Amino acid sequence: METTRTETAAVPQHVGIIMDGNGRWAIKRNLSRSAGHKEGLKVTKRIVKTAAVLGIKYLTLYTFSTENWKRTQEEVGYLMNLVKIHLRAEFQFYKDNNIRVTYIGDKSKLPKDVIAELDKAYEDTAAFTGMTVILAINYGGRNELVRSAAKIVSQHIPPEQITEQLISSNFDFPTLPDADLIIRTGGEKRLSNFLLWHSAYAELEFSDTLWPDYTEDEFSASIYNFAKRRRRFGGD
Repeated sequence: METTRTETAAVPQHVGIIMDGNGRWAIKRNLSRSAGHKEGLKVTKRIVKTAAVLGIKYLTLYTFSTENWKRTQEEVGYLMNLVKIHLRAEFQFYKDNNIRVTYIGDKSKLPKDVIAELDKAYEDTAAFTGMTVILAINYGGRNELVRSAAKIVSQHIPPEQITEQLISSNFDFPTLPDADLIIRTGGEKRLSNFLLWHSAYAELEFSDTLWPDYTEDEFSASIYNFAKRRRRFGGD
């Protein structure tokens, strides 16, 4: 009989989502890219609630990558403002659903008012005990590893004492478990620097649906499909 670790799991503990397709959705409708981001935010809220109902413990949302600064100043400004407005306006939603909010990423380049809103959301929801939503903002998997290495070097730790646990303990969210499932919408089939460390053994699912068209039913189907997979973790 196989061990529990290789059996199928009913619900993934940690799901990461690359919410791709907002801009293309808007362009197809002759709308501004900002309109796509606004519509995508509505979908995000519905998916967060569905994930909480399904019993997922951690949901990491790729909100803004370290590469997204290459976009126009107008689009970047709109995205940053959207984050602020959402966090400020949705406290009651997080309270009603017992959801804790935190974030990961390089704070050094984020506007101070955005950091203030992120910190406030973290503090205001810290006592909630349901699902944890992690906003990956100015986040990149390589950047996370570099910043962890810099912290280790600053501690003058000998090379022979460097372990996987030490590296992960210097991440922004040291106790965040590995991702069980990574979902990417929008038709692209790559991770784009998202949760590189945490996704070492993650199951991957790619959807052709643009994020603003993504539904709770499609998300639930992905969770159902995960439950049918056998995860061996290199065991056989």
